[in-house]
Amino acid sequence: MLSRMPNEDLIHLECGPARATIAIRGAEPVAWRVGDVPLLWTADPAWWARTSPILFPVVGWSRGGAVRIDGTAYPMPVHGFAAGSGFTVVDHAADRVRLELTDGDGTRRHYPFAFRLTVEWRLAADRMDGCLTVDNPGERAMPYAVGLHPGFSWPLAGAPRDGHRVVFERVEPGTVPVIAPGGLFSTARRPVPLRDGRVLALDDALFAKDALCFLDAASHHVRFENGQGQAITVASDDFPHLALWSRPGAPFLSVESWTGHGDPVDFSGELIDRPSMRLLAAGASVHHRLSWLWEDGSAP
Repeated sequence: MLSRMPNEDLIHLECGPARATIAIRGAEPVAWRVGDVPLLWTADPAWWARTSPILFPVVGWSRGGAVRIDGTAYPMPVHGFAAGSGFTVVDHAADRVRLELTDGDGTRRHYPFAFRLTVEWRLAADRMDGCLTVDNPGERAMPYAVGLHPGFSWPLAGAPRDGHRVVFERVEPGTVPVIAPGGLFSTARRPVPLRDGRVLALDDALFAKDALCFLDAASHHVRFENGQGQAITVASDDFPHLALWSRPGAPFLSVESWTGHGDPVDFSGELIDRPSMRLLAAGASVHHRLSWLWEDGSAP
């Protein structure tokens, strides 16, 4: 489980009625509100000790807690190591911050590649925009995955908890992979009660068997609605996988954007062969962008 370090340094952003707080450790948004409405949940170790971690250089669980690179096994935490790493602030203004993580002795024991991961957050009056940039300054191609794992307040804006739903941009399959013990992906699938292929009414029973993972989703954005006209839209660019996760009774819904996903149950190959990993050429750079948009339902 990802856990937050105590007494970490924080960066505060503001724009009009919006406020956000970014932890330097992990480049993680730990608070976002518009006016008096908290949109990110407050981490509670009784449920989950994080708020919105960054996932890199893998997404999900690795079989046996390790990845294989050039025949050598390297220990790999769930969702990688970025969330627990100390970033450097390279730019900061009232409404934005850019943070950077580069390889070093601590990262090479997990991942023997040169890299630079830059995380930028920009705050507007009704949205947060994020950009994850991965650079490969090394001399060989680098397998990687990135993701974002925000926990939004559920219930949202004081609405009844049982009136919330998620609405997908496009029709999605009515089944998702069954997550096996250890967080690995099985070939079995379980049904998801999508109405018209797009509307998912939220209840705790959905998450009794772990996350709902929509791999290679047709939708590029989803709306988390509270049933009273207010919503958070998660819109992503070049994140092909979407996941919804909570714990029965927990006061959050995580709407996750991934480029990769966890190991299949029988996977024993090299990291470069893990399904859905990207391969970044030597000297190359790539951007992954997304937005969280708050709609307060007050517009005429």
